[in-house]
Amino acid sequence: MTSTVGDSSAGVLRRGASGYRRPRGRALVAKLGLDGHDRGAKLVALSLRDAGYEVIYTGIRQTPEAIASIAAAEDVDLVGLSILSGAHGLLVPAVLELLRGADVDVPVVLGGIIPVADRDALLAAGVAEIFGPGDPMEKILASIARLLSIGDDTDSHVDPGTETRPAR
Repeated sequence: MTSTVGDSSAGVLRRGASGYRRPRGRALVAKLGLDGHDRGAKLVALSLRDAGYEVIYTGIRQTPEAIASIAAAEDVDLVGLSILSGAHGLLVPAVLELLRGADVDVPVVLGGIIPVADRDALLAAGVAEIFGPGDPMEKILASIARLLSIGDDTDSHVDPGTETRPAR
């Protein structure tokens, strides 16, 4: 069982079976657009949580404006977008622009049904990584850890009275 202790001003620590440890980072996982199928997004969110990340999951049918607002309010380290509806060419660039406008400078990863022909434009617009159905969870987690430059020391145990989340 894992629980969150602390608040944004005091830092966030996770309590696991063997004591307190810093979370690996804060990840926002959002289901973009009108698509209602969220199994993949939920699996990624749960896998990130199990890997030690603090995860904010928005649920389905989120607008670009809502995603950017939540990312800014939650001070996330990564935004993960999931879209299957085919509207990625319109909605993903809108999210990226709104994040820039809100001074949220974090990696944005994208998962879903993204045709190969559309990937270069999305990467050029600012998407850091694109994942598709069948990509192993280990690949997704390793890519996210690389994007956040996380080393093995992130799971070190700390005294909950002294350790805080690093400032950006």
